[in-house]
Amino acid sequence: MKVRNCIAALVCWVLTVSAMAAPVEISGVKLEEAIDISGSRLQLNGAGIRYKAIFKVLVAGLYLGKKVATPEEVFAAPGPKRMSLTFLRDVDSQEFSKQFMKGFADNTGADEVAKLAPALTRMSQLITAQKKFLTGDTLTIDWIPGSGTVIAFKGQPQGQPFRESELMNGLLAMWVGKNPADARLKDALLGKPS
Repeated sequence: MKVRNCIAALVCWVLTVSAMAAPVEISGVKLEEAIDISGSRLQLNGAGIRYKAIFKVLVAGLYLGKKVATPEEVFAAPGPKRMSLTFLRDVDSQEFSKQFMKGFADNTGADEVAKLAPALTRMSQLITAQKKFLTGDTLTIDWIPGSGTVIAFKGQPQGQPFRESELMNGLLAMWVGKNPADARLKDALLGKPS
């Protein structure tokens, strides 16, 4: 009887662990529950859809070392961080860059924006160089301590890391700051039920 109970407990444990490790699927986009970046294990803090008017634009996922529930905790979280974006429709890269920079300015003080202007100009150039984001294309923004902020399209890093330590929190503020482009997405990224 004890052996049977042990086997039953083991089976329940395996099923629970398997269910926890299963990818999250949003609008056909699968996001892993956990990823490894630069030797650190990050977990999906939250994920959701970015809408513009009634149109689904992209699926965003926020990865951190541990789950948090407030913007302040996101900004203060130590170690690597990732914002993952998967496009749900074709998007012109110039228009996306314009909206990206507007979102940054809407959530960052003017002095900080001025200080980061060279980095923001370079980031805008990396984005617009893509010409167009097609449905299914991915863009990731990683903060890697000691290296900087790394932008990757379709898994390929673009240019050198951005060394400015304040840049990543400014980028994250676009999604979870005081003036996010999509308040529902902000709540989803912070793990709040919809």
